[in-house]
Amino acid sequence: MMKMRRRAFLAGTSAVLILPALPTFAADYQEADALKQKVASGALPPLKDRLPENPLVIKPVEAVGKYGGDWNMALVGGGSLSMLFRYQAYEPLLRYTPDWSGVSPNVAELFQGDADSKVYTIRLRKGMKWSDGQPYTTADIKFWYDTVLTDNRVAFVGQAHWKSGGKPAKLEIVDEQTFKVIFDKPNGLFPLQVAWANNDQTTRCPKHYLEQFHIDYNPKANELAKQRGFESWIASFQSAAGFQDDNSFFLNSSKKPCLNAWMFTIAPGENTERAVAERNPYYWKVDTAGNQLPYLDRIVYQMVADPQVLLLKTMQGEIDLMDQYIATPNNKSVLYDARQQGGYDFYTLTSTEANVMNFILNLNHNDETKRALFQNRDFRAALSTAIDRQTLIDAVLVGQGAPAQPSIKKEDPLYNEQLATQFTAYDVDKANAMLDKIVPKKDDQNFRLDDKGRRLTIVFELDQARAVFLDLFQLIIPMFQAVGIDAQMRTMDRSLWETRVRQGRDFDATAHQFGANGGIAAMLDPRYYVPTDSNAMYAPGWQLWYLDRGNANAVEPPEATKKQYELYDKLKSTSDAAGQNSIMKDILQSAADAFYVFGISLPPDGYGIVKNNMKNVTKTMPNSFGWPTPAPTMPEQYFKA
Repeated sequence: MMKMRRRAFLAGTSAVLILPALPTFAADYQEADALKQKVASGALPPLKDRLPENPLVIKPVEAVGKYGGDWNMALVGGGSLSMLFRYQAYEPLLRYTPDWSGVSPNVAELFQGDADSKVYTIRLRKGMKWSDGQPYTTADIKFWYDTVLTDNRVAFVGQAHWKSGGKPAKLEIVDEQTFKVIFDKPNGLFPLQVAWANNDQTTRCPKHYLEQFHIDYNPKANELAKQRGFESWIASFQSAAGFQDDNSFFLNSSKKPCLNAWMFTIAPGENTERAVAERNPYYWKVDTAGNQLPYLDRIVYQMVADPQVLLLKTMQGEIDLMDQYIATPNNKSVLYDARQQGGYDFYTLTSTEANVMNFILNLNHNDETKRALFQNRDFRAALSTAIDRQTLIDAVLVGQGAPAQPSIKKEDPLYNEQLATQFTAYDVDKANAMLDKIVPKKDDQNFRLDDKGRRLTIVFELDQARAVFLDLFQLIIPMFQAVGIDAQMRTMDRSLWETRVRQGRDFDATAHQFGANGGIAAMLDPRYYVPTDSNAMYAPGWQLWYLDRGNANAVEPPEATKKQYELYDKLKSTSDAAGQNSIMKDILQSAADAFYVFGISLPPDGYGIVKNNMKNVTKTMPNSFGWPTPAPTMPEQYFKA
């Protein structure tokens, strides 16, 4: 892996990312025995015809591995399919390095920006193929550009890194392997944003498969749509492409070709008990000894109802590597004691998250009265002041942490003390006094009444698989009730939570965990500091306005938020590291003044579990969705001893 200098890492301007020369074994690649048998039977072409001319060479973490075995995993609650970017679906044009110090070539063998960060030249690997053997070329890039990014009929929202000044970049196809991305204004963060977890759709849009669902490529697309149960080709294409949300992308996707190391043969939604992804015979990476990757035959995901079931399966040795939903503070001692029984040990996760739990009120609520109340900064500050954070830390987080808002960690140059510490002091009398000025009327049970005379009820809708959140809210609800707020908790399956919260506008409030607490990650994922995408669930209408002002659900934000957007656009166009830091500090100060969300504590370092026979697993790694833990450590080179 090549590391980029800090400026190149930040800006991606003059950095030319090219792989080393082909190794001497190029003419003698090796493959798994099961694939050799398929070649011998004529079911597969020879390996040399399945690999690109310049496959990506991966240096194993510990040693060259051996073929065989399953990676046993779990998906919790049925709706957590974004987890798949962490395990098998992280194959962007550029990927983050294992230590998150830069980006390195991946699907692209060259990624070069000009001095102004306005024109990027990108070269794909000649001879690279989708998992069904069809060529992957710039025709796929153009198809994505024409049907997903710029087709207003289909109206996918997102991909802000492909836009500048509110307009999509221009795409220029040079040849079958080379294309240019041309921005009207400088876009210095483009290379870093391409590498972000699920950002890069250009490597996930097979033209030869998806064109059957689009009317411009198939005149009978409406007929096909009705056969599939859709009213029109638009809904059918949206479903098949799956880019509106992560669950849609992966559900029932076994027929969709991919570039991943493992391809679904039983996708989520096609079986109630498990999903199975098998080795991709056309995978385009090899190790330093010339062995085609991946080493492991399959990833097998058990469909697990809740985290408690997952805990038991982990202790019984049924999970090979995992941290999400299982590696909570309360579970650590139990998992530690069961290490010998389960045949596993721990790896370390360095914290990159903005808070252990973020309280999110829906500032764009469809209910006019609640919307006005939730948008009142003093109301949010009063709720924050009503929380006894130290009790929560001691009781649920086993004493790990200190009171803090969603913010930047103290040792980071971007640290803002106001953002981190304001309204963290527990003071019931002060919270009541603040609320008395805003919602002074109460009913006979001492609950406050809103402007319409209704009991002020706030329902926090939570993903039921987040066990720590549920434990925290058992203690938090009485704290809110003590200041006259009828706080309630409603738990639900992750898939319903995604629909109700991430894609909805009728929910009162929720809680979530991620976001970033420093440096580059905070610039790329500023969700709690400025609402730039769907992760900013406190402002669903405002983030839509930023991404697509013509969207029917977009809501014009207040002037202070508009100024934040101007700053963030300026940051994205700046290629100088010092300039980026300066602008980000201004954004963070405006975030402190806005006080969009509140939290409990900055998270301590975490952990995950890994079976003792799993090899080439990095022992310490960042914990992030944007750096989709553990994907940048290259699971394709994991193997079982």
